[in-house]
Amino acid sequence: MYTAKNIRFSGRVQGVGFRYTAQRIGLKYQLTGYVKNLPDGSVEIHAQGFSEDIEDFIRDVTDSFENYIRNTQIN
Repeated sequence: MYTAKNIRFSGRVQGVGFRYTAQRIGLKYQLTGYVKNLPDGSVEIHAQGFSEDIEDFIRDVTDSFENYIRNTQIN
């Protein structure tokens, strides 16, 4: 099923290549959307694509930055 998710990662996620890496992983799954830094130091991702691809994307991003992410919110 095609869907969209808003994901917010907090922790030490700015200044570590997070946006670039998330974009590269998103392209691997042929997702569309955006990645942006928020003023509070977190990163917001809006991802559109097939639900299984979004779940795999979130897993890959989390695995790539497991030492930096402290909290993940998915809506």
